[in-house]
Amino acid sequence: MALSKIQIQQIRDHLDNCKRPLFLFDDDQDGLCSFLQLYRYKGEGKGIIVKTTPKVGTVFLSKIEEYQPDKVFILDLADVEQEFLDEIKVPVIWIDHHGPFERNNVKYFNPRIANREDNHPTSYMCHQVVERDLWIATLGCIADWFIPTFLKDFRLEYPELIEKDYKNPGDILYNSRLGHLIRIFSFVLKGKTEDVNKCIKVLTRIEGPHEILNMESAQGKFIYKRYEQANKLYEPLIKEVLKYAEKSNDKLVTYKYKDDKTSFTSDLSNEAIYRHPDKIILVAREKNDEMKCSLRSSKTILPILIEKSLAGLDGYGGGHENACGLNIKTRNFDEFVERLKGMI
Repeated sequence: MALSKIQIQQIRDHLDNCKRPLFLFDDDQDGLCSFLQLYRYKGEGKGIIVKTTPKVGTVFLSKIEEYQPDKVFILDLADVEQEFLDEIKVPVIWIDHHGPFERNNVKYFNPRIANREDNHPTSYMCHQVVERDLWIATLGCIADWFIPTFLKDFRLEYPELIEKDYKNPGDILYNSRLGHLIRIFSFVLKGKTEDVNKCIKVLTRIEGPHEILNMESAQGKFIYKRYEQANKLYEPLIKEVLKYAEKSNDKLVTYKYKDDKTSFTSDLSNEAIYRHPDKIILVAREKNDEMKCSLRSSKTILPILIEKSLAGLDGYGGGHENACGLNIKTRNFDEFVERLKGMI
C-alpha cells in the first residue's frame, strides 16, 4: 500500500505548487532514486545529499538560508531534529520509511505510522507520486532489498535487465544487469562531495538505463568510468570479506578495514549476507577515532541488539530489522562486539 490516494495527491500538490524546492536526501540508492524522480518530475530546485549522518539537524540551516527555498523535501532520512524544523519558515515535506517519529512543523509521510511492518522504500512512494521513470523507481526499490509491485511492468519494458523471474531481491542484485546498474548507482555516490554532485547532476539528465550500461553517450560514459574507479577499490575488499566469512566458525562475522575517504561498508555487508545468509555480518570502517559500521542479518532482528550492546558506550545506531548502521568510538568497539556476540 505505502501511500494512500489522499497522501499521494497531497505530496503531488506540494510539488506542483512550489518554484524553488530544496531536496535533502540520503546517500544510498533509495535516497538518490527518490530525489531523481521528484526532481525530474518537477524540473526545478536543488538537491543536497546528506553524506555525514542519516539525521537532518541544525547544521543544515545554513543550506536553507543560502538557497532560500519555498519548500523543503526530506527523502529517505531516518531522523529529523525538531530544532531544525522549528527554524524553517517554509513548508517541510518528509517522506521516509524508518522510525516512525513524532515531530511538529512538518508534513510527515511514513507508511510505518499506520503499519509498523510496512517497509515500502521511499523511492516506491515517490513513484506513486510522479508515475514516471519506472527504471529509476525499480532500481531504488531493489537496492533497498524490496520487490515492488511494478517489477512486472519493468520486466516488460526492460526484459534484458532481469532475464529470470527472481523472487528474492538479492538474486536480482547479484545475478542481473539491473543489479550491475544498482552497483553503479551506489559507487558514483562514493568519494568527494564535489565529485558525487557532478554525478548526480549527470544522472538528472540520463534518458534510460542503457545509456549508462552500454555507455551510449558522453554522460553515460562519465557515470560508468566513475563506477569503474570505485570498483577497483571494492573488488579486493569484497574478496577479503567473503574469504573471512567462509573461514569463520562464528555466527557473527566481523570485518574491519581502514579508509578515511571511501565507505563500502553497506555494499560489503549486503553482498556478504547474500553469499552467507546463515551468518550475521558486521563490516566496520575505521576513520579518525570512530568505527563506522554496517550490520546485516537474514533473520535476526538487529535494532534491539544494537541498542542493548551500545548501552553506556560512546556510539549510536539503528535502522531496519535486518539492516542497520552504527557509529562507535574505536576505544569502545571491541566491547560492543563482545556484547553483541553474547546476545546473538
